[in-house]
Amino acid sequence: MDQPYPSCAGLLAQLEGAARHATQRLNFALVAKTPVATLSAFRKERGWQHLRLLSSSDNTFTRDSQGESAGGTQHPMMKVFQRDGAQIRHVWSSEMMYAPSDPGQDARQLELVEPRWNLFDLTRAGRPEDWQGHLSYPG
Repeated sequence: MDQPYPSCAGLLAQLEGAARHATQRLNFALVAKTPVATLSAFRKERGWQHLRLLSSSDNTFTRDSQGESAGGTQHPMMKVFQRDGAQIRHVWSSEMMYAPSDPGQDARQLELVEPRWNLFDLTRAGRPEDWQGHLSYPG
């Protein structure tokens, strides 16, 4: 893929702000099946300084962690691991993408951690049905 998905780029932009604070207490990294050079260029273009972006383009991590189908389709997946002595344990995953959507609703996955959706939820109108995020906005 030459361009990131707007929804993924939007989530990363929101996590950029949180990463500066969160990394004071935890090890935080994002993994994408994108070559390192592409990730680095996009990070620089966006001005991100606090996100640690890792590439899984040369290994099976994305597929092993259920972030990729057998056919190579990428899925949004958030995982939490915790070190327990010499052991690293998987303690949480976002698994809503595997749950059926309610009638008339888009599948939901990572909105819990996305401030933009939380802001929409605070309004009387709620989440706009016809709005999609973009990689850039005018102005």
